[in-house]
Amino acid sequence: MAAGRTALVELGRGARGVTSAQSWPLKFQIGARTLFSIRRRLVRVPLELRDVLSGDAPALPPLPPGADGWSVTSLPEPLVDAMLSTSPIAFVRQRYTRYHTDLTIGFDAWFAGLSGNARSGLKRKAKKLAEANEGSLDVRTYRTAQELAEFHGIARQVAERTYQEKLLGAGLPNDIAFRAAMQGRGTRGEAFGWLLFVGGSPIAYLYCPMTGGDVRYDYVGHDPAWSEWSPGSVLHMEAFRTLFDEPAAQRFDFTEGEGQHKRQFATGGTACADLLLLRGSLGNRATVKALRAFDGGVERAKRARDWPVLGKAMHRLRRG
Repeated sequence: MAAGRTALVELGRGARGVTSAQSWPLKFQIGARTLFSIRRRLVRVPLELRDVLSGDAPALPPLPPGADGWSVTSLPEPLVDAMLSTSPIAFVRQRYTRYHTDLTIGFDAWFAGLSGNARSGLKRKAKKLAEANEGSLDVRTYRTAQELAEFHGIARQVAERTYQEKLLGAGLPNDIAFRAAMQGRGTRGEAFGWLLFVGGSPIAYLYCPMTGGDVRYDYVGHDPAWSEWSPGSVLHMEAFRTLFDEPAAQRFDFTEGEGQHKRQFATGGTACADLLLLRGSLGNRATVKALRAFDGGVERAKRARDWPVLGKAMHRLRRG
């Protein structure tokens, strides 16, 4: 689709229409823990869900002086080989399924499509949280600019305690630009915020912007003290009740990466890959060589994690 390709070309362009590159960390990770990273100046080309489902190859914007290459994320697998041939140094960083949920089928049909174990598990967890809150779930939805401003302040109380923020630096942002963008989306009816309370205290949050009918799974977190109660899953189920009743919401985009929760809640998925397409410099060649060696070592360690001693050591390292 031409519209999808045009949108991708615009990504990474500065205010005067010149393609810009950002200093981006290429992380050497084991699980959620980053051991170290190497920075490269990259033009990012992230495919949105509509682009992934279209099956069209993205048009790469021109590289500005000093840029090392492109970072292409969520490229559908059938397009990978052709895209790899476009650059002197090409590297598949990760492969995964990009999951989504059809929000036009209705909540009852979606819930019935879950496995029996998933349905009973969600009902049991929701009942347990309701009992902890004097018999009913306290889930609040925030849509308008004013409501989202309130949501942000409360959600930040939860975000400060989450592993997403402490370990990954990926909690709900607290900068002025993010808050302004969130409220702007609220004014246009293009954002959803949800909070789960127990005893009047917030224990989980979910924030999702919406673009062209696609609701994006952007920021989520829960108080680790409530982890055994699965508040995130219960909150997401209740958020889906809202979305299935929202005519403007067409699909839920679980974005990049795998996860049991995504597989469980999704109605479809597309096999994708993240690519690094780099200029043929010595520094870039050394970087990719190091990444290949490290990722290969991690894969070998994963295969050996059932070994009693090594398995325990890998688990401690992955969790930090």
